Amino acid sequence: MGLLGGSIAGGYWILLEHLTHFMAQFQGWFVIPLMAISGLVAGLIIHFIGDPGELKLIVNNIRFNRGRLEPKNNPSMFLSSLLCISSGGSLGPEAPLVQITGSTGSLLGKILRLKGENFRSLTIAGMASGFTALFGAPLGGSLFSLEILHHKHVVEYYEAILPALVASSASYVVFALIVHLGFGPVWNFPYYHLESMFDFLYAVLFALVAVVVGWCFIYLAKSLQFFWKKTKLPIYAKMFLGGLILGIIAYYLPLTRYFGHEEINTILTGEYTISFLVLLLIFKIFSILITVTSGWRGGFIIPLFLVGTVLGSLLHHLFPEINLSLATISCMAALNACVTRTPLSTAILLSSMTGFHYFVPITFASLTGYFFSPNDPFISTQKTQEGL
Repeated sequence: MGLLGGSIAGGYWILLEHLTHFMAQFQGWFVIPLMAISGLVAGLIIHFIGDPGELKLIVNNIRFNRGRLEPKNNPSMFLSSLLCISSGGSLGPEAPLVQITGSTGSLLGKILRLKGENFRSLTIAGMASGFTALFGAPLGGSLFSLEILHHKHVVEYYEAILPALVASSASYVVFALIVHLGFGPVWNFPYYHLESMFDFLYAVLFALVAVVVGWCFIYLAKSLQFFWKKTKLPIYAKMFLGGLILGIIAYYLPLTRYFGHEEINTILTGEYTISFLVLLLIFKIFSILITVTSGWRGGFIIPLFLVGTVLGSLLHHLFPEINLSLATISCMAALNACVTRTPLSTAILLSSMTGFHYFVPITFASLTGYFFSPNDPFISTQKTQEGL
């Protein structure tokens, strides 16, 4: 499953890079019709081929459908997510890959005639292989595929830990060979040295600021979901309007375009004013919310990391004496843990992706985000079965 997942992720990433390179040629006001048309075409794909669902459907099926993910939804997810991400939507490829590789695990389990927990474990291993390929952290990807399923019982499916870790490791190696990816950190954070025990307290304080942003994000998302539901527009009309709004925002603030994989390094190395960072923080959050709620397909983990980067940079500009890396990574960890309720995997992922070797401050921040997250989760099926 790891070999299959790494191959699928590698092929997807190559196609995404080529399509993104083509779409990136459209700059200035051209980005507005480009994103509107991309949303329309992706919506038509979903309308005619079928709705591939979202992350909450994956969680629902793993917990209440014996771990079965349907491969029939993959063509719609594959095509629509490629269009949404490459044109500049504020969601990343992690969620589409998790669904595609997870359903491949279900298909393999069906071929092998597996039953019960063995079947569910292979599906989870497939999810982990897709997630890990992009993030380059086998242990973090394995834990994430378990944590995302239920926020109260992190090791509820503990039988799947080793299969997920094996699949993740194999997937990462295959993905790295296909796309010629390095084995170092993804983002270039400034060097950080632990100066005193107060740094742990600072990490918690930065995390509390990020929690406030996380609460705003979650409840604004629920409000926008209610708004789009009330419009009763077909999916292609909602995605067209969503693309139009995203294009207008990207025209005035180009850094809000795309999901943040490259933009995080741009923010870390650039010189920006406080007013610009405030605008970027507000409109990037709004871009993610519009992308999620209007039906555009993709994942929100890396976009949340980007928001955390902007927030940490803003705190550093307001209080220059604080360490940029500590503030930024603490905000990234707390925000993601608050929204996704994955404190363990978030800490491990960020440690691997940023090269931030002081694991304890990240853990403090991640746990702060988790324990101060609202009772009503962003992914509704983490709490109850959808429809109950």
